[in-house]
Amino acid sequence: MKLTFFLGTFLIALLGTAQFSDSGKNWETLADVKYEKSKDEYGEIYVPKFGEDVQKMNGKMVSLTGFIIPFEGMFEPKHIILSSLPIAACFFCGGSGPETVAEAYLTEEVKYTAKPVTVTGRLELNDTDYDQLMYILKDAKVVVSD
Repeated sequence: MKLTFFLGTFLIALLGTAQFSDSGKNWETLADVKYEKSKDEYGEIYVPKFGEDVQKMNGKMVSLTGFIIPFEGMFEPKHIILSSLPIAACFFCGGSGPETVAEAYLTEEVKYTAKPVTVTGRLELNDTDYDQLMYILKDAKVVVSD
């Protein structure tokens, strides 16, 4: 009886802290976002409406593999922009959408590299602060560098 209770409690705890570690699949899932026109004090804006599977990732540990995108202020090596695409095709330089990039707030400093990296962190969906990207990884770590 006690063993059954323990295993049940362990399983519930494990499911509650599910990690989405397939970084290639995670970018595909994050692509499930639509935009709704709205207005703010500056005019017309597009507010992200996240798909059901994206919402399930909110607050969970997620791994994303991509490229560090240099940006003004990159001299803060604990705050990076990660793109699923190389710099020439990324959201900022190419024709990709905002669902292909994420901000990452790292627990440890990282040096810039043009090689792909894998970053794991707690995903926060952002549909209210337009000074930040809509995908944010908090308490993130670079776990793999090719």
